[in-house]
Amino acid sequence: MSTGHTSSTEQTHPGPPPVGDDLVRRLVAGQFPQWAGRTVERFPSGGTVNAVFRLGDDMAVRLPRRQGGAADVPREQEWLPLLAPWLPTAVPGVLGAGKPAEGYPWPWSVYRWLPGRHPEAGALEEPVLLARDLAGFVAAMRSITLPGAPRAHRGGPLASLDEETRAAIERLRGLPEEGVDCDAATAVWETGLRAPAWDGPPVWLHADLMPGNLLVAGGRLTAVIDFGCAGAGDPACDLFPAWNLLPPGAREVFREALGVDDATWIRGRARTLSQALIALPHYRTANPAMARNARHVIRAVLGER
Repeated sequence: MSTGHTSSTEQTHPGPPPVGDDLVRRLVAGQFPQWAGRTVERFPSGGTVNAVFRLGDDMAVRLPRRQGGAADVPREQEWLPLLAPWLPTAVPGVLGAGKPAEGYPWPWSVYRWLPGRHPEAGALEEPVLLARDLAGFVAAMRSITLPGAPRAHRGGPLASLDEETRAAIERLRGLPEEGVDCDAATAVWETGLRAPAWDGPPVWLHADLMPGNLLVAGGRLTAVIDFGCAGAGDPACDLFPAWNLLPPGAREVFREALGVDDATWIRGRARTLSQALIALPHYRTANPAMARNARHVIRAVLGER
């Protein structure tokens, strides 16, 4: 199990100690002595927010690498046990809620390890079946009626992303080697802004359905991980896989299975493009995996025009 927007690289922000094997061993031994002595192994990940370590064969430890990810920890600890019974695929099981200690300043978690691998755009074994699996997961999330849902991190109005998206487009104009048609990207973004806003009640969302937050086996979806962004909001926010993972034919299967109306589809496309436009100049040298997927999204979205 990985964790999508997580990373196992060393802590780079001043203050907290480096997030490494020794720290994890001390934290586990101090707070969960029943698991002391288990092997601790750094798990490689293409994400950016958390560090992940295997704890023995069947557990994982995940620790935020920066303050911005610390608030996600209690959100997952509170909501994952409540969401799991509603969902058709496995999700991380919280086994332990860690507290700040050993100079480490934030809460952290121990999870049940979930087997599988991340799907890769352009190399899917069963794209149509995976599209149906993903639609089933998204539909199940939308059907959840648990009260008191937090606001999803990406669940607000599309216009709230306008300034950041346009700034990213301008940065990409200064990177001609990336080959982004910035005028076409602007047109797609503005089409999204003109689309009718969601006027229904907020729905439960995962809100971060990146390939790194999905696990597959035999081409089928087996688990969805990293619920740190989950909450209620615009259903367009969970359409990301249509462009960040699925080829055109499977994309249509995904849309039809969910019964997505035109306005929601247009907003979903614009949101997915916005995320990629912002990510590409930021991660193009620092995080090859995220930059690669951002390029894929931009090609997929602009290729539909």
